[in-house]
Amino acid sequence: MEEGDAKNPNTEQMEVKEPKHDGTTMRKALLVINCIILSIGNCGSPLIMRLYFIHGGNRIWFLSWLETAGCPITLLPIACAYMHRSRTADPTSGKKRFYMERPLFLAAIVLGIITGLDNYFYSYGLYRLPVSTSSLIIASQLAFTAGFAFLLVKQKFTAYSINAVFLLTIGAGVLALHSSSDRPANESNKEYILGFVMTLAAAALYGFVLPLVELTYKKAKQEISYALVMEIQLVMCLVATGFCTVGMLVNNDFKVIGKEAREFELGETKYYVVVIFTAIINQCFFLGAIGVVFCASSMLSGVVIAVLLPVTEILAIFSFNEKFQAEKGVSLALSLWGFISYFYGEIKQSKKKKPDPEIEMASSLPSNTLKSSV
Repeated sequence: MEEGDAKNPNTEQMEVKEPKHDGTTMRKALLVINCIILSIGNCGSPLIMRLYFIHGGNRIWFLSWLETAGCPITLLPIACAYMHRSRTADPTSGKKRFYMERPLFLAAIVLGIITGLDNYFYSYGLYRLPVSTSSLIIASQLAFTAGFAFLLVKQKFTAYSINAVFLLTIGAGVLALHSSSDRPANESNKEYILGFVMTLAAAALYGFVLPLVELTYKKAKQEISYALVMEIQLVMCLVATGFCTVGMLVNNDFKVIGKEAREFELGETKYYVVVIFTAIINQCFFLGAIGVVFCASSMLSGVVIAVLLPVTEILAIFSFNEKFQAEKGVSLALSLWGFISYFYGEIKQSKKKKPDPEIEMASSLPSNTLKSSV
């Protein structure tokens, strides 16, 4: 009997595996890291790009090109993931060097073309508008993200997430009350309106890209790992950079970069410093944005981008001496309220979905074991 009991398959199955929290903890840590990276890119990008324009830069296609030209940075973590995989994988398993398969590769190309177009819209808006004005228009991206997320990935909304969208949108609207006072002195009404329209188009287009990336993850017929996410990001940025390279060739930007650097108000050396950091900081934005989509959802990525709007406004005040009206303080309070509302709702939802260990143990037992125990 003892020998039979030892070999009883039901007895083996009763040794239920305890719930593993390592994967969940790692995912949460990865989410925090990506939120930090996204914050650096989201707040730093408009400031350094506006710095380029204020001090003599005027090549819109070149700045659009810089937004994704820093993509070789992602080769380092991709190489680390490849080395780790080559060491741990079975040599006889015949696994590929890279995670990405053809359907995902083609999807990344499409996303890259859209991103390249979005880069141009955004750069043109920053060329015509102050940071404070362009940032508040970009905040409308949250509404576009919410709408496209509902249509493409069937995003479910709770009272807390709806409240967050409402508060963040109102916060952006409050800032709009004094947007006309920030209009550059030597800019025509037509140029200002065109900059406004281009920035709004950039917000709408990127509000479409984030849910589209999430849909790509869901429709992929392969496991989505963070290493694969970085590969997708690399392909997207390479294609977007290629798209903007065509624009630079048509506009003869490559011929005048040297001259523009020599005539830059801050000096030639600082011109190239601005150019390099523009590429690096923008890459933080793109990598952080799709990382948040991978770890959570496109909706959360849009919320993080929107909630950083007042932070960007404050940084613009100190960097470019822009005025801080009372409306900007109200916007900051509303944005923080919306951010807290969203995360409070997420915490409540995660607690509801968290299974009871005893129930999970019982559900993993075979039916005949449960009957015998009765």
